[in-house]
Amino acid sequence: MKPDLPANLVVVGDRVLIRPERGEERTKVGLYLPETSTNKNPVRGGRVVAVGPGTQVITPADVEVEPWKVPSQEPKFVPMQARLGDFALFLKNAAVEITYRKREYLVVPQSGILLLIRDEDGNASEVAAS
Repeated sequence: MKPDLPANLVVVGDRVLIRPERGEERTKVGLYLPETSTNKNPVRGGRVVAVGPGTQVITPADVEVEPWKVPSQEPKFVPMQARLGDFALFLKNAAVEITYRKREYLVVPQSGILLLIRDEDGNASEVAAS
């Protein structure tokens, strides 16, 4: 388990828990930028720290038979594309901000993620949203 992974948070459905990256607060010259100037970009980036199971799928056999006659089965899910450690670029408007144990996280649906960045061996790599 990773040390920055919130152990008590369970992500549900097709959502991803992301630790956002901090944007540049200063220019290369050293001027401090106000928060309003850094919030104009509709795309934001961060590290994936938890992934939900995906969207639950109902099999055709479940629809044809009455629900009380079917023996209970394990639910089936459409697999998620995001993995732990991926760097995700996502739409800022799709994210919901939460604070857990004094750390900021973003809950983003899979449909709000634009792209995932990971190495060929499965490890994520650092990239900044510009």
